[in-house]
Amino acid sequence: MSEAQIRRQLRDVLAWGDARVTFEKAVTGIPPRLRGVVPAGMPHSAWQLVEHIRLAQKDILEFCVGRKYRHKKWPDDYWPASPSPRNAAAWKRSLAEFRRDRRALQRLATNRSIDLCASVPNGNGQTFLREILLVADHTSYHIGQLVLVRRALGNWSN
Repeated sequence: MSEAQIRRQLRDVLAWGDARVTFEKAVTGIPPRLRGVVPAGMPHSAWQLVEHIRLAQKDILEFCVGRKYRHKKWPDDYWPASPSPRNAAAWKRSLAEFRRDRRALQRLATNRSIDLCASVPNGNGQTFLREILLVADHTSYHIGQLVLVRRALGNWSN
């Protein structure tokens, strides 16, 4: 496999649905009245999961490319304070920002001027490859949770 093929695979893993539901499918069709509902026995609402996915991805992107990266405080900077978005605009903005940052990570994965095995300047040994795979793994995990929340709310159909 060529380096270009590896980079394309890495780009694609950030958005694929080969072994899981895509982010797009997981967030499509959630009515506003259910976005902030935490189902019984579950720790998070759909909004909390969507916003957490966005915040974590944004942090990793900034970690990889930000000149003035600032380490975030766990868990405060990674989870929204409220189970509900302020309004429909906040929900739409979160989805748009997630997609924008995912595209930036996809460009990072395919940027041949970046050595994927090189250490991220803001880190202490983490590589660009590790960080991109971390985003894919983290997002996948929480998409699964989002599907479970939707099922518990009676808002999921395959």
